[in-house]
Amino acid sequence: MTYDVIVKNARIPQGDDTVVTNILVKDQKIAGFTMDLDGIQASKFIDAEGHLTLPGCIDSHTHINDPGFTHRENFLTGSSAAASGGVTTIVDMPCCSVPSVRSVENLEHKLNAIRDKAIIDYGMWGGVTGEDVRNGWLHNVKEQADYGVLAFKVYMTPSVPTYPRVTDPEMLEAFRAVAETGVPVGIHAENFALCDFYVKKYEKEGRMDPPAWAQARSTLAEKVAIELGISFAEETGARLHIVHMSSGIGAKLVGDAKKRGLDVTAETCPHYLTLNYQDAMTEFKQFAKIAPPLRTKEDNEEQWKALQDGRIDFVATDHAPYEIPTEKDAEGMHIWNAFPGIPGVETMVPVIVSEGYNKGRLSLSRLVEVLCSRPAKHYGIYPKKGAMFIGSDADFTIIDLDKEWTIDKDKMYTMAKYTPFHGYKLKGKPVKTILRGKLVYDDENGIVGEEGYGEFVRRQNIQKLDKTIKY
Repeated sequence: MTYDVIVKNARIPQGDDTVVTNILVKDQKIAGFTMDLDGIQASKFIDAEGHLTLPGCIDSHTHINDPGFTHRENFLTGSSAAASGGVTTIVDMPCCSVPSVRSVENLEHKLNAIRDKAIIDYGMWGGVTGEDVRNGWLHNVKEQADYGVLAFKVYMTPSVPTYPRVTDPEMLEAFRAVAETGVPVGIHAENFALCDFYVKKYEKEGRMDPPAWAQARSTLAEKVAIELGISFAEETGARLHIVHMSSGIGAKLVGDAKKRGLDVTAETCPHYLTLNYQDAMTEFKQFAKIAPPLRTKEDNEEQWKALQDGRIDFVATDHAPYEIPTEKDAEGMHIWNAFPGIPGVETMVPVIVSEGYNKGRLSLSRLVEVLCSRPAKHYGIYPKKGAMFIGSDADFTIIDLDKEWTIDKDKMYTMAKYTPFHGYKLKGKPVKTILRGKLVYDDENGIVGEEGYGEFVRRQNIQKLDKTIKY
């Protein structure tokens, strides 16, 4: 047999060990592994050069803003940024497009707008809002689930005008509707009343120092929001997922819910593991403004512990870029009126590899879980994605573990040339990204993938995660 592609000299994970092998690819799938290439032919060879080769990494929380807000990011630039960071599949949020994705009709409008731009594969979050509850539109939930969305997003605080937040009873009704589908429901867990009151209070008092943003939207606002979400999940049987969880107390609450047998999961982001609000917001000001805000060094350490022991299930980015001259740094713009959000999709894998695996905070097997297999399982696309099995998609993230480099905002592929990681020194970098057997990025030549090669990934199955916590 002649294979389409052979990825040579790939150092693949075997638990916490590795083995160097050659990966055979046929029809965009993994067709086998061999130590000996004698007599084996292929149309193309890609040399992994002995570097660590993971299943294609997944960022399950992005806001690419296409269609509707493409002055911030479009699917070509956003998926290129992902590919350059070693990500082969993203799952895009329903709120930051026009129209927002809250029905199959709106979902198809978005898919039609982006399908010729994507460099990598993409799944979609479905949407449900307070307006959907009030207007009797909850039938859209099952229809979106049947179409193949991977989860549903609910905002407890305002997002954009086309995606209204939920009140408490509206969230309960949304949970009931999503629970019937078996699909996860993700919540932006910040208590609206607390955030709104203290933001207005601090601004009125004249607090213009950037750290005031984090103090106004305190860990207490996240704590009580998570507690409410857990109570509603227990009441309805919904699969609750806490997106971009920022605090150590949040990790404790999720861990306690798991121990009680509830189907509650959580993700964190690289910035909540590594950056603290006092330092980063003082240096980068509104360019480090996000929601939930950055927290403390103590929260950083608690989050690493929770990622190690399973209370936090995996990592995502909340990639949310904004246009600098109009939305981050316009004349008269300050910490209270600048838009909250940062790019992240191209820095996730290198930060987790450098600060997690290379510094001994994460084992190799746990690295594979948090970047690859657990998000794939959670969103129902495993083992098509997130796995290195025969028959899985031939998606690979090839990482030079020894490469030392510094993040430079001006060299990023995202349209938004800012990041609170600017100047951050790392050890470990994705050097090749392969999607379904095709090289889409390499460190020497940059993006080499074709626009439109990326495909829409529908949910394949309903699979609940093992909730074992390793205390």
